[in-house]
Amino acid sequence: MTTNPGTPARAAASGDHLRSVPPSARTFEMCFTSTPRGARLARRLAAVRLDAWGIPYGTGPHDAAVLVVAELTANAVRHGHVPGRDFHFRLHAAPDGRTVCVEVTDTRAERVPRRPTPSDDAGAEGNGYGLVLVTRLAARWGWRPRPDGPGKTVWAECSVP
Repeated sequence: MTTNPGTPARAAASGDHLRSVPPSARTFEMCFTSTPRGARLARRLAAVRLDAWGIPYGTGPHDAAVLVVAELTANAVRHGHVPGRDFHFRLHAAPDGRTVCVEVTDTRAERVPRRPTPSDDAGAEGNGYGLVLVTRLAARWGWRPRPDGPGKTVWAECSVP
């Protein structure tokens, strides 16, 4: 899915990949412009961060988490865009190293995601494969109202075996 942009050599991947990373370094968050370029940058930075946390490029957990990031940030740009407002992205690895949580917050409260059903016409206007992929790749996902203003946060938890 993504390619390694030449990160420094890291310790061999083992079951202790996140235990060597201090808890304060297991969270990455940033605001991005609500544009395709902003979504692409969030995906690229998430890929680099996951690799630095010991979830290496080219592995199933890395690719699944990056794809979830890509879908949620693209949805924030396409469906949650409000002119002049950015989206907030947060990536967090649990202290036990078993899950990675992706959160994307936009400022559009009236358009909330709904769980795809088998009868959905994927590809029709507004009904693509994005949330179908998120449903299949993430252990669980959902949304909640934004606590500090208008909008919502869409989140997904990805398992890291």
